[in-house]
Amino acid sequence: MAEVEDKLKDYEIKREGEAEILMLKSNAVFFNPVQVHNRDMSIAVLRTFVTKRKEEHEALVNKRNKSHQKNKQGEASIQNGEDASTSQLVEMDVSEKDLSKAEDEVDEASKEATKTPSWKVTRELKPPLVLEALAASGLRSLRYAREVDGLGKVVALDNDKASVEACKRNIKFNGASATSKVEAHLADARVYMLTHPKEFDVVDLDPYGSPSIFLDSAVQAVADGGLLMCTATDMAVLCGTNGEVCYSKYGSYPTKGKYCHEMALRILLASIESHANRYKRYIVPVLSVFMDFYVRVFVRVFTSASEIKNTPLKLSYIYQCVGCDSFHLQCLGRTVSKNNSVKHAPAIGPVVSQECNDCGKKFNVGGPIWSAPIHDQDWVVSTLTGVKSMKDRYPAYDKITSVLTTVSEELHDIPLFFSLHNIAGTVKCTSPSLVMFRSAVLNAGYRISSTHVNPLGVKSDAPWDVIWDIMRCWVKNHPIKEQPRDSPGTAILSKSPTLEANFSRAVAALSKAQAKKVKRFLPNPERHWGPKVRAGRKITSKHVSLLGPEAINGALNGAVSHEDGNGAAPDKPAPEPEGIKEDEPSTKRQKIIDDEQANEP
Repeated sequence: MAEVEDKLKDYEIKREGEAEILMLKSNAVFFNPVQVHNRDMSIAVLRTFVTKRKEEHEALVNKRNKSHQKNKQGEASIQNGEDASTSQLVEMDVSEKDLSKAEDEVDEASKEATKTPSWKVTRELKPPLVLEALAASGLRSLRYAREVDGLGKVVALDNDKASVEACKRNIKFNGASATSKVEAHLADARVYMLTHPKEFDVVDLDPYGSPSIFLDSAVQAVADGGLLMCTATDMAVLCGTNGEVCYSKYGSYPTKGKYCHEMALRILLASIESHANRYKRYIVPVLSVFMDFYVRVFVRVFTSASEIKNTPLKLSYIYQCVGCDSFHLQCLGRTVSKNNSVKHAPAIGPVVSQECNDCGKKFNVGGPIWSAPIHDQDWVVSTLTGVKSMKDRYPAYDKITSVLTTVSEELHDIPLFFSLHNIAGTVKCTSPSLVMFRSAVLNAGYRISSTHVNPLGVKSDAPWDVIWDIMRCWVKNHPIKEQPRDSPGTAILSKSPTLEANFSRAVAALSKAQAKKVKRFLPNPERHWGPKVRAGRKITSKHVSLLGPEAINGALNGAVSHEDGNGAAPDKPAPEPEGIKEDEPSTKRQKIIDDEQANEP
């Protein structure tokens, strides 16, 4: 017993769901407790995928059986016609020898009919194979194997030797239920996926940063109808801070706006579709969410050379006004129907003039982005129902139910959204309440909904001239101070509204979740809720936003907090700040440390 305790003194036992892992206190292998939301959402969608896969297989078998039964009935009717002609021959005094021969043939045919036809022998549905391309500690793979019923083998990959050793150690630590299903390999995920085309029913990509270098091989490794789950944490790139980097990685240029996080989802989907099209494949998104500090998409991958012709219909460029918050989408393609045939052609544009019709300012152009629906309503509802029926099995139950509830209320066919406070800020007025604004849009005959990305985000099919007319009517009843003549708000308010807004309370102004007071937007469960420090990286004052000032001070003073789990062990000396070498004079090292501590907030 003492030997076991001695071996475990350098480890901490982390439990999440039904899995337990041994984590080195030195942060040699990356583990982020914050990603419990990500892992719980993935398990929920994976359970839905297993159920849907069985339903689709049963429907396919039933369809095949019905088609063969129709063919059987057609053959029977032909056989009846032959029997009738045989009876006519009997009436014409056919010899008894010929009759006995015909009877023998009928008997043989009836015996063959009693055997199981070949079309009834259907291929048995095998349990889905799962690949986690970047496993690290293996916690996600272990949770898949132990918590999702009906799964087959789970393959965990990593190109870091320490991570694979930790993964194998954790597999053994979780007992027979894990060792029988999960296997770990030391391999480059890109090479492994390229050498196993269409082999895995589920492929999970959750890298530390951008998934762009893995997408080409990932879309080839997914089986037809399989599920690809992908995370991107490089939000600064996807949201427009580094637009040129986004274009180099994802082939799309982002524009800055309040919708930037939803645009990040749509850029990632467009990139996956682009990689899939190169191999005559296409994607169907079932769920796409922005949570915490990352985006996560769940898409199904299919193969069809004809279906990829519709890809330009799912992509659009975006024109974002630099003055007001209005934006417009330009689809890449269109269809032309002629003589009962459908042909594809380039879209007709542009959809906007050189200057914004509302405020007179110029447009920035971004994209292309995925402008088709990013969710499947049936999948969302099924996943939410499944989560509620298994509440005790989700550590992050409150978070994922709040996200799924809000997603289920979204207008799935409306790309992007605008912020109510932003459009009120454009005209420099006090913002109307969300209920009043929604009522005005509904009373004008348009649809409107919230978005899971932003509590103040609004999705609507109302054109921008209607939105600004509503704000003009609001400003008439709530006067504002005079603004500079060249401001966008002044240009918008200088026009008379053609629509008389009705702000009386509409029946559907509150969603069902709002009416029932269901929580839809939850705060972070703790301070410094973020991606944590990459495995093996030295902790310095640069990481104060991730770990907190207490953990940083402890690391610099040689006493890392136990609560974080991302620093060095307490009995080891504190790691040197980055940029310091062992052969540097102690006075220089001390000066750098003092400067870093002086810059702390």
